[in-house]
Amino acid sequence: MLLLLGAISLAPFVGSLLLYYFWKPQTFTNYGELISAAPLAGVTIPARDGKAFRIDELRGNWVFLMADSGNCDDYCQSKLYVMRQIRLTQGKDQERIERVWLIPDGVRPSPGIEAEYRGTRTILPANGDFLARLPASDSPRDHIYVIDPFGNLMMRFPRNVDPQRMKKDVNKLIKMSGGWIQTGQ
Repeated sequence: MLLLLGAISLAPFVGSLLLYYFWKPQTFTNYGELISAAPLAGVTIPARDGKAFRIDELRGNWVFLMADSGNCDDYCQSKLYVMRQIRLTQGKDQERIERVWLIPDGVRPSPGIEAEYRGTRTILPANGDFLARLPASDSPRDHIYVIDPFGNLMMRFPRNVDPQRMKKDVNKLIKMSGGWIQTGQ
């Protein structure tokens, strides 16, 4: 009887170990590609206007990050639109999401684009060092990246992102992170 109780008690533990080490799921529910977390906390992006941008300014918030020209063609505007709309769909949690637009070519966006996407931080980096940190198969311009509240680059969405599927991923991230304790570290 004692052995049977011990086996029943250990079954969930042994089962979870077996699943963790020997069973790899073939499908995932996330649309965005999870990437190896790259810590960006403490990183400073020197800007052309002399004002350095510190990633730590956004700590505690989820961040949508994109890199594109200041001339902003249709593809660039579609990314800005998706980032704005996904943020707006979060309702009361929209304040937990920041949007950042890196403009590596140094061209200031037109006032019309800046007005339409007000609230998106535009940064004109002085060099391409930060862009080299963004993992991309072809170009960092092809993706919308996600930085978690602790300052880790952790996800990217593909070129021509499907807004509905991106929204589902962001909803999950916001919901699951609702109880995270901010330790101030």
